[in-house]
Amino acid sequence: MALMPFADAMAAILSGAAALPEEMVPLEDAFHRVLARDVAARRTQPPEAMSAMDGYAVRAADATLGATLTVIGEISAGKPFDRAIAAGEAARIFTGGVVPDGADGIVIQEDTTRDGDVVVINEAAIAARHIRPAGVDFKQGDVLLRAGTRLADRDLALAAGMNHPLLPVQRRPVVAMLATGDELVMPGVTPGPGQIVLSNGFALRALARAEGASVIDLGIACDTLESTTAAIRRAIDLNVDVLITTGGASVGDHDLVQQSLVEAGVEMSFWKIAMRPGKPMMHGRRGAMRVIGLPGNPVSSYVCGFLFMVPLLRALSGRSAVQHHRETAVLGRDLAANDHREDYLRTRLEWQDGALVATPVLKQDSSLLGNLAIAEGLLVRPPHAAAAKAGDACQIIRLPT
Repeated sequence: MALMPFADAMAAILSGAAALPEEMVPLEDAFHRVLARDVAARRTQPPEAMSAMDGYAVRAADATLGATLTVIGEISAGKPFDRAIAAGEAARIFTGGVVPDGADGIVIQEDTTRDGDVVVINEAAIAARHIRPAGVDFKQGDVLLRAGTRLADRDLALAAGMNHPLLPVQRRPVVAMLATGDELVMPGVTPGPGQIVLSNGFALRALARAEGASVIDLGIACDTLESTTAAIRRAIDLNVDVLITTGGASVGDHDLVQQSLVEAGVEMSFWKIAMRPGKPMMHGRRGAMRVIGLPGNPVSSYVCGFLFMVPLLRALSGRSAVQHHRETAVLGRDLAANDHREDYLRTRLEWQDGALVATPVLKQDSSLLGNLAIAEGLLVRPPHAAAAKAGDACQIIRLPT
């Protein structure tokens, strides 16, 4: 199979990727979930005109400079007054107190002198000043949270104020992750001859969880058709939405993932992609389960997971925008002409004289975790891009922090 262009691979992965079914969850569990429907206010906020300051509720026409008013009572938050303010009267009021009938202004306490039941106005009242009108925040029926919104902490406060104890959100995607390779051992284990410590899964699981997915770790499959196929069938039995494999995606005798996927009934759509890093990447489907086979090299695995898995999870979560945002920057060093593959270079980012400067790290080998860790973005170079000079415009995608 010829190398599939990046854009075609992305289109294949996102094809038919619609939001998963809706479920109702308590506010406490709704952080970073995606709204399935528009949400309207169940109440008006504030429900009545309320004082924004501690002071006195007055008739502005009476509360002129030097006026003396009779204090007829006190109003605190949650305890409305039971009578109207008449000419020559005032009521002591605290922040959040309901403005009584007849009053149309608040004189703050610093602008008054109190003597028993009499208050002297030291600064004239202005009608409507220091009063929060009914509905100044929102009114019953106002749609304030839209479908497709990924709920931030402030959205939860708004939903609570709108009197919603539960919110309709899309179900979380369930992602199973499977590492493959006899050479892999877990962190903390002393590697034997030819073995390496597994690192890919930790970053990929963190990426998936950051996008709101529930993650199942299927562990490490041995380099046998039986072991790899058994692990894939376990993902099928668990009814996961997405299966992510790492390693075994190349063409060597021990790269068995594609064969195992086919054995388990996965219909493959591609297994080579025209990008760097990440050429040996695969994609397929088995019913509703989507499969992304990532390369084993840690940088290739992470970059492909970031570029392809993340948009897929966003689409399944119901996000309104799924693709990574690209920004314009300027090159920090010269680059040679590109070949037929689309490049995603690990790059450092810094501001210089008001410009965002992207300087690719010197060593782009797909096994170098140190350079991946210090990178702040990916510099995108199209296929057959001409040589570029420091200071030329370029496109970057920021990496998560």
